[in-house]
Amino acid sequence: MSKKRMVAATVAYDGTEFFGFQGQPKFRTVQGEFELALQKIFKQKVISFGAGRTDTGVHAWGQIMAFKVPNEKMSIKNIKDAMNSVLPKDIYIREVKEVPENFSPRFHAKKRIYHYFIMPKRDPNIFLRNRVWWFPYDLDIHKMREGAKYFIGEHDFTSFKTGNDERNPVRTIEKIRIIKLNNGLILIRVEGISFLRRMVRNMVGTLVKVGTGTWEPEKIKEILEAKDRSQAPASAPGEGLYFYSVLF
Repeated sequence: MSKKRMVAATVAYDGTEFFGFQGQPKFRTVQGEFELALQKIFKQKVISFGAGRTDTGVHAWGQIMAFKVPNEKMSIKNIKDAMNSVLPKDIYIREVKEVPENFSPRFHAKKRIYHYFIMPKRDPNIFLRNRVWWFPYDLDIHKMREGAKYFIGEHDFTSFKTGNDERNPVRTIEKIRIIKLNNGLILIRVEGISFLRRMVRNMVGTLVKVGTGTWEPEKIKEILEAKDRSQAPASAPGEGLYFYSVLF
């Protein structure tokens, strides 16, 4: 009996109509729709594994989902085309490739990159309402960059996690870039190995407080050292966040 091939799909999705990534029996999720598509193609239940979970409303450009292929005759192109023909319009498979049998998108990831988009304009763009955080006030991008420096390196991020995330709160942020784009949007790009629940959104919420001048950049160091979620502001909304890519 031949072993089943393991493949990894690079998946983009619009998170607006999903109750997050992880499969749940009574809710529409990305993993749920993905496995439903696999079942339609292969006529049997196929389990998938993702590189990271995203919350309700959060999008992805480079989520990685791995699964074993029951049909050994299907080519990589066949798998991609079949998936895209049955998946709903808010999920698209950008690429499929063969990976080692023991491949784990979650445990083999060396870096995860998130993008967060803010639109600091007086009037909203209603066509981007589920794509960016509309913020009707000016932001000082230079102060935000100063504040972001305090996140770089290994820290206890207890102040920047939400809910009952029992994992080790010590995380490493490798790089943060804050860029003003030509269309007026502000892009916050965060690179790290792994993240706690809502950690990026909580970091963005704090950087925005600095950008408005409510807090000085050094306040971020103080919040990190407090190890107390109540010291940090509310999370930035989910619609501005994109799981951009995973490096292995």
